[in-house]
Amino acid sequence: MLFRFKKDIKALNTLITISEDINRLADIDSVLDKVLLEARRFTNADAGSIYLIEGNKLRFRYVQNDSLFKNDQLYNQYLYADNELPIDENSIAGYVALTGKSVKLDNAYKIRKQFPFSFNRSFDETAGYTTKSVLTVPLKTGKKEVLGVLQIINAKHGEKSVPFTEKDSLYVTYFGDNAAIAIEKAKLTRDMVLRMIKMSQLRDPHETAPHVNRVGAYSVEIYHRWALRNGISLDEIKRQKDILRIAAMLHDAGKVAISDTILKKPAKLTPEEFTAMKYHTIYGARLFHPFSTPWDSLTFEVALTHHERWDGKGYPGKIDNVFDESIKMNSGIKDNMIPIFGRIVALADVYDALITKRVYKDAWPEEDVLTYINQQSGKQFDPDLVYVFFIIYDVIKAIRARYVD
Repeated sequence: MLFRFKKDIKALNTLITISEDINRLADIDSVLDKVLLEARRFTNADAGSIYLIEGNKLRFRYVQNDSLFKNDQLYNQYLYADNELPIDENSIAGYVALTGKSVKLDNAYKIRKQFPFSFNRSFDETAGYTTKSVLTVPLKTGKKEVLGVLQIINAKHGEKSVPFTEKDSLYVTYFGDNAAIAIEKAKLTRDMVLRMIKMSQLRDPHETAPHVNRVGAYSVEIYHRWALRNGISLDEIKRQKDILRIAAMLHDAGKVAISDTILKKPAKLTPEEFTAMKYHTIYGARLFHPFSTPWDSLTFEVALTHHERWDGKGYPGKIDNVFDESIKMNSGIKDNMIPIFGRIVALADVYDALITKRVYKDAWPEEDVLTYINQQSGKQFDPDLVYVFFIIYDVIKAIRARYVD
């Protein structure tokens, strides 16, 4: 009896520690990744997903599956799927969101008649997967409002799928309530960033929410694959992705200081206008200095360097003090002198600018965009990043499909 009590106390302390770690994360996608991963680790679950309530729907936001998504590229394609469910009794997740009650199923294919919902087998049939045990819990805020649904699948004992226990249900429900607080905070952070983008959009019609969401997503996916190729630990990758996405989304924040006659000009800029436009890198960096968090320093770095070129022909070049009264554009910095995150956002931003319609141009054909990116390897872009970009291009396309103008 004493042994079981100590074991329960240890489990609760573990959950509290995990919850504290999650609350330190800033980006909503990083929070969802961590919440789902830790819930699965705690119950030894093979797979899982998270849905968040948006309006009167449940929107699919995150997925993990150790059996299916061993290939990182395949995994991230599913990550950007844009699916939704009605909040009603017809699905497991919809029922949990509607009632605020957890549901534990030993076999999703044999649901007891007491439940009004049925199991949708379409994913299993398409992916060749077999869902057995399912634990679905509501994510409730401090005000007891349901924010979303956490669903974990197939508890494992060795290679065998086994039912989740009552303790699993108790612990994960408790964890879900704590996780919801972190999710709510991260949603507010993302909403704040998007409001800043909307404010910028009043000045710059190019700076739309879909555009910055795409650039942020492209950037973290390019970084993820590049970092794995360069031997960076998964913990470090996750830490950097947490702040990179937001930094990438704010790469052009300095354009708020540029004249409307330049920003809204529906034609090519004159050399004088283009020189004035270049200063948005300086103005953007100023917004995030002095540094009080790693997010500030990374956003400063990205804003300042996302127009540098691998061959040194970019701008603004080496700037000793962004607050000097008179700053002249220097020769650009080149190759590895450019911070990796500036190089990544440069590629992500140019790709999105070319492949989407702007007020001053039509979208380029996809084949032409890819040809250009390939031709600029070692010139405008870091060749290692171009290589990574093409490796994950299916993921890039999935992101474009998720965030449509």
